Amino acid sequence: QPAGPRAGPEPGRGGLPEGVEYIPTRRKGKNPMKPVGVAWYTLYARTRLGYLFYQRQVKKARERYPHGHSTPQPCHFPGVKILPIPVLSNNYSYLVIDTGSGQAAVVDPSDPLAVQAAIEEEGVMLEAIFCTHKHWDHSGGNAELRQQHGSCKVYGSALDAIPELTNPLADREKVRVGCLTFEALATPGHTVGHMVYVLDGGPFGGPPCLFSGDLLFLAGCGELFEGSPETMLASLDVAMGLGENTLLWPGHEYALECLTFASLLELDNPALEQKLQWVTQQRQEKRSTCPSTLGEEQSYNPFLRTHRPELQAALGLRQGGEEDPDAFRARVLKEVRRLKDLYKAT
Repeated sequence: QPAGPRAGPEPGRGGLPEGVEYIPTRRKGKNPMKPVGVAWYTLYARTRLGYLFYQRQVKKARERYPHGHSTPQPCHFPGVKILPIPVLSNNYSYLVIDTGSGQAAVVDPSDPLAVQAAIEEEGVMLEAIFCTHKHWDHSGGNAELRQQHGSCKVYGSALDAIPELTNPLADREKVRVGCLTFEALATPGHTVGHMVYVLDGGPFGGPPCLFSGDLLFLAGCGELFEGSPETMLASLDVAMGLGENTLLWPGHEYALECLTFASLLELDNPALEQKLQWVTQQRQEKRSTCPSTLGEEQSYNPFLRTHRPELQAALGLRQGGEEDPDAFRARVLKEVRRLKDLYKAT
């Protein structure tokens, strides 16, 4: 059974940069960013050691999951196909295809071999790589794919050291790939330059599609490696402004762990219970759990429920008499994030 949040002192907290939280060591951590402290994060994100670690991850994942960690569920609109590509031990890349022209974009190509295999199977031309942030498990395939697809451009924020970046994007800037239109939204918090990408589904009779990287997961959100709770809250609010029918395509398969953690905070949430039952069945069959919708997420994702009295009460937090509502929500998010960082799924 999953262990509950662990109380107790947090060693090594002194001397950390402002806005960076201590990440306790864990015995197991499929996500390479979880079992680390600040020193290891710096090595992973800013030195060649991180790239070597990423290469080791890729090799092990290809051996363990020769067909991917999950069975993907492609999504079709008239003129559009979205193909999730399960890579590494729990990442997702996404191949987004304009079926009329055969032009395509890929979001966060972690494993270039897996992405290239999907490109060849679909028979499409790769025109763009949209990179949400610099971490190797989201950007490690950029260089190899650019070598194979000479006209392919790499988009992302100039604030992150994204490999092979050719076209830096500003907040709210739009990019066309065939008949597809993507809008970049600056969503710092996980990294300084984190961006998400929104596919406009309107021209195809579909909903908006949010490729959220490590901003937002099903029932979870990314860790605050390079940002404060206030920054992350503002970024989450940007995402939630897209509308309840927006499809959420996250960067990782964390649904079961995140929902199990959320169920410890809200013991009487029917929407959460129902989603947890469905996700449990999906994961038993090694099926992908994405996409969800932002409307769904509001009903069970604790990081999107900082305004809810039931969650605030469960955390034992009360708004101060003169405390700004958003400042209080940031305080709630900080506590949820702290408990999630301490949570260990066994």
